[in-house]
Parts: sequence; structure tokens; C-alpha cells
Amino acid sequence: MKIEEAILGRRSVREYTDEAVDEPTIRRLIAAAILAPNAVNRQPCTFAVARDRTRLDRMSRQAKAHMLATTPASAQSEHFRTLLGDPDFDIFYGAPALVVISAAAPSSWIVEDCALAAENLMLAAFAEGLGTCWIGFAQSFLDTPEGKAALGAPAAWVPVAPIVVGRPKAWPAAAARKAPEILWVD
Repeated sequence: MKIEEAILGRRSVREYTDEAVDEPTIRRLIAAAILAPNAVNRQPCTFAVARDRTRLDRMSRQAKAHMLATTPASAQSEHFRTLLGDPDFDIFYGAPALVVISAAAPSSWIVEDCALAAENLMLAAFAEGLGTCWIGFAQSFLDTPEGKAALGAPAAWVPVAPIVVGRPKAWPAAAARKAPEILWVD
């Protein structure tokens, strides 16, 4: 697959089948992720993989409760409050795998480094016929002691990019994109 196909075809998938994503596949996705550029070649990214449905369901409930308790009501849309308050809403969308890209320790540029690794992982997943979605609802919870414990991650890790991976029930249509705003400074 040409890179342009992956860039044009990748979507944020929010409906998955129950089909498991095996360890060799996850390892290939992580192998692509670690090839991403990173600041000063520090290679800070670490990876936690959760594939147990019971753990994922528990983490979804904990993350929803955390978001509702810690996000000011003024910053939450009514839509998000309704979603997060729904006991049947799974923030991981039923995906069979969660890959959390973290930094081994706090430092400069870890967000950028982990985000670049996440994009590589998501493009590699698309090339394998898998869907992905960055789960923003999980981010703040995973960076708490309770979130790290739920994930089984070391306390020093700084979670940045929670990415679900799985076989899509259907591929979403492409979202419309605005024309880029470009300032030429020649």
C-alpha cells in the first residue's frame, strides 16, 4: 500500500467486531510506531497493551467517572455529559485492543514524540485492514495513579496516546476537511 492510500483511507473507527487482534499484529504496529521521528533521538515511547475485555470495561467505567468528576461542567458539552453518564457507553467502542503510548518519564517533547508514534501506528494498522481511534476520554484518567494501576503501567510512565485497535464493523465515510490556511513568508 502506498502511504497516500493510508493517509487518505485512515479513519477514526468507533464500531468494532469482537475479532481479537493477535500479539504478532500488535508487535508489527508497535514496530512501525517506534520508527517515528522523536526529539534528540531520545526514543521515549513505551507501550502498554490491554486486550482483556473485563479490564477494558472496568477502565471505561473508571475513565468516564473520572472525566465527569474532574472536568468543569462549563467545559463539557451536554452531549459529552450524556455519553459519559450512560452506563452502556464504552469509551473504547468495543475494540478488542487498547495500545497506550506513553513516555518512560516526564521530559520535553514527549507529547510530540508519542503523537508521532501514534500516527505511525494508526497508519500501519490501516495498512493491515484494522481500524483505530485515539481515545481522548481516557487520557486524563490514565495519567492518574488509579489509571496507571488499572492499566498495569509503572508510576513513572506518562500516558499520552490511548489508541484502540480492531477490525471495523464498517469503515466510516471521510470527514469533510477545511481548506488549509497558508501564510507564505518568502
